[in-house]
Amino acid sequence: MLRIAVPNKGSLSEIASEMLTEAGYSGRRDSRKLVHADVRNDVEFFYLRPRDIATYVGSGALDVGITGRDLLLDSHSGATEISALEFADSTFRFASPADGDVKELADLHGKRVATSYPQLVDDFLQERGVVATLVKLDGAVESAVQLGVADAVADVVSTGATLRAAGLEIFGPVILESTAILIGGPTQHPGVDRLLRRLRGVLVARKYVILDYDLPLDRLDEASQVAGGIESPTVSPLKDPNWVAVRVMVSSDEANEVMDKLYDLGAKAILVTAIHAARL
Repeated sequence: MLRIAVPNKGSLSEIASEMLTEAGYSGRRDSRKLVHADVRNDVEFFYLRPRDIATYVGSGALDVGITGRDLLLDSHSGATEISALEFADSTFRFASPADGDVKELADLHGKRVATSYPQLVDDFLQERGVVATLVKLDGAVESAVQLGVADAVADVVSTGATLRAAGLEIFGPVILESTAILIGGPTQHPGVDRLLRRLRGVLVARKYVILDYDLPLDRLDEASQVAGGIESPTVSPLKDPNWVAVRVMVSSDEANEVMDKLYDLGAKAILVTAIHAARL
């Protein structure tokens, strides 16, 4: 069986489980259950703390896992990134008191930096020749300066509102752009390729829709310029020889714009259908 580590809580957990369900795997029904075997698909799921997943996979105890790129890099484990999964995006930045004397990366030399990702931040600073004392915290990093245990922080930033509320100001370069990823261990299990195909199929299904419409035959070339599909549109004859039925895959973000353009070309009965799963 392919042994897969899945986050058991946090921002990664729910979407990871949803992706696996959409990919055709069965998941646990009881949130207290730590192991679930999907015999039909020859896989076994282990529900673990997101921070521990890279360690288990890197040691070879489990074959693959879903975690954050930030957690993988901070783990210093033997696990490696296989593919990005395009959810749980986050940005890591430095921040310091708005009225303080730490305004750029070089100012961190000899200072204390509070973070929940000490290895990640230490690697970043060492690569740039900055020597700082790292203060490891499990949460509420933004309070570290106010409480006197650090001179600056390194933390996840979305809007920056939480840091500003604590009197902190973002400075310096981006430490890391993180996202959810599929990671693998020292040896690759033969079932990994199928898992990866399925997960990529879910990503495709979320990004695209199927567009069906009827169109005058003499406008087909123009319509193909508007929506060319992955390879090319599927075209079927209608009873009226002057008309054809067209099916094409388009980006869901662009679906309404494409519909408008096709309508202007004379298309009728334009329908959009969601994709449940896909293989490209």
